[in-house]
Amino acid sequence: MENNKTNRSLKTRVLNSTFSFSTFSIIWLILLLITSLIEIIFNGITHGLSGQAAAMVTRAIINDLIYWLKSLAILYLIFAIVFLIKEKSARILYIVFIILSVLIQFFLIRYFNLSLLPLGADLFGYSVSDIRQTVGSSGAVSLSAIGLFILFAAITFSLLKWLPQKIRIPAIVAKLLPLLSILFVLTGIFRLVEQPALKTEFANNLVLNKSDYFFSSSYNYFYPSGYETDIYADNYIIDFVGKGGKSSSFRYVDESHFPFLHQDSTADVLSPFFTKPTTPPHIVILLVEGLGRAFTNEGAYLGNFTPFLDSLSGKSLYWKNCLSAGGRTFAVLPSLLGSLPFEKNGFLETGSQMPNTISLLNLLNFNGYQTSFYYGGDAEFDNMGMYLRKNHIDELEDIHSFPAGYTKLPAVNGFSWGYNDKELFRHYLTTRPDDTVPQLSVILTVATHNPFVINEEEKYLQRFEERMTQLSFNDSRKQEYRDYKLQYASILYTDDALKSFFETYKKRHDFNNTIFLITGDHRMPEIPMSDKIDRYHVPLIIYSSLLKRTAQISAVSSHFDITPSLLAFLEHSYQIKKPSLASWIGQGLDTSRNFQSINFYPMMQTKTDLLDFVMDEYHLNGEQLFKLSADLSELPVQDDDMKNKLKNAFDQFRKRNMKLIDGSGKLIPDTIINNYTKKRP
Repeated sequence: MENNKTNRSLKTRVLNSTFSFSTFSIIWLILLLITSLIEIIFNGITHGLSGQAAAMVTRAIINDLIYWLKSLAILYLIFAIVFLIKEKSARILYIVFIILSVLIQFFLIRYFNLSLLPLGADLFGYSVSDIRQTVGSSGAVSLSAIGLFILFAAITFSLLKWLPQKIRIPAIVAKLLPLLSILFVLTGIFRLVEQPALKTEFANNLVLNKSDYFFSSSYNYFYPSGYETDIYADNYIIDFVGKGGKSSSFRYVDESHFPFLHQDSTADVLSPFFTKPTTPPHIVILLVEGLGRAFTNEGAYLGNFTPFLDSLSGKSLYWKNCLSAGGRTFAVLPSLLGSLPFEKNGFLETGSQMPNTISLLNLLNFNGYQTSFYYGGDAEFDNMGMYLRKNHIDELEDIHSFPAGYTKLPAVNGFSWGYNDKELFRHYLTTRPDDTVPQLSVILTVATHNPFVINEEEKYLQRFEERMTQLSFNDSRKQEYRDYKLQYASILYTDDALKSFFETYKKRHDFNNTIFLITGDHRMPEIPMSDKIDRYHVPLIIYSSLLKRTAQISAVSSHFDITPSLLAFLEHSYQIKKPSLASWIGQGLDTSRNFQSINFYPMMQTKTDLLDFVMDEYHLNGEQLFKLSADLSELPVQDDDMKNKLKNAFDQFRKRNMKLIDGSGKLIPDTIINNYTKKRP
């Protein structure tokens, strides 16, 4: 009799815990839906929704429900156990969880509103000092942010105080809800829900539940699955397969110890475009922060906001379909100067364990070039300085070495990225020698970076208005673009700074023996992107008075291709010494005037997301396959054979990359590095 009474008492307490849990869960769902609605309204005000409001709200509700149901399973088990011990503690614990989850959602929404990219596990790829610098200079703490935070907090506390007494959940619903959530997780049915397919990449990212994206991405980062678990199922590494079924031209020489080492057979495609002076040319590489094709040069789908670069491209070799190797700056130096793989979190994140490599820097230094790097910000950000020193840079100029009399970008919340682009170029032109010793200089700009606060702001905001008129924008389009007036003003500012740089450089004696390369490190994400490839689509311009003919090139090339092609050119024309073996990812620039994509390119979206692969005019992003058009826009396609082809090729790259991560393979033998590195006193 007593056992029956105990069993009834336990059953009653379990039922009570289920009713209480379901009540608070419904409140949490209401809060999730309200925050998503506020997010869509807020982004509609700041970024516009392009007539997709209804579709966005519907998709956001679906994503919120998926996150909610996935979370309830584990939450119920915790709640029920604590409830059986102490009812009040269980309720307090759930209330604390709801408050924290809403606050986390707020900060993730705020991050997205500033960057237009959802925050994922890339947070764990940055040092504390890098995060502090980025957040401090981004304007994340503002009156609007504080106001929105107060609104979120007020809604949360009000609903948690008022609704528990008002909600009466039917018994069948309360009982079924935990069971439904557990089945939802165990069956994995949520994986069958298709990814959003709205008009733009911005819209697809906006409707994501930001907490679900962050926690799922973080879980996958710390507990990876997929190719990492079965990557060594066989004992060999197959070659990539390129266009038309041809295998890669790479001839690997020792895959078990040096997974990327191959015979360097890069063709010299640049010599036919150049006259040949008696001395090796100076090389100046201009890396422009955030310079995407979307708003650069003729044919840019957002309009041409770089009139000077556009005029320069007509006097140059101009690749209008170039790809960066990463979605952030962390990838540009290793890919462009070293054609290097990514390791785990980007090559630079290997830090003090960064392996020695052969790069454009140390190889040209070995061949008598003086090398330098100029940056208006802190070169230690992303470990750039460490990489440059490992590659024997002769002179490194950054925020710490500018003399007095130079102007920084305006500070936001006490933080500034560093010196503005005009001052950066002035410092370079003042300090670089004008002589016959060959120079390799790399200049990285910073003004076109969030928060896009520039010197002479009013002047360039007016230029922005004038430029829209020159581009024949109607009033409606002008109003839409004004949501990004700071971004566009900064682009016009940097374009103007480049114009002044070249006007001054033309007065130097060494101008007639200098080759300039201009490209973006990645596409600025703070102006909404049209599709996933847009993030990597950058221009590449090679300009020089040594050019004997110009060309506008439609073929797809990548930052990975630049160093192999430059070295092949210098070896052929000036007999520089370089090893016959290399670990380049790139196979050299493609100079076809017609659109084609004949090489393969892995691309790392963030420091933790190696998701993108281009091959055979197709782009694989996770499980989604896209077909590239001649302007490098893309559309989703259903082609399982092609998808599997790209997945297999991508897996082979990641398999090689994993050998670097786990230490079972190295990049290049020490003997090659020692034989082609200038000895230091």
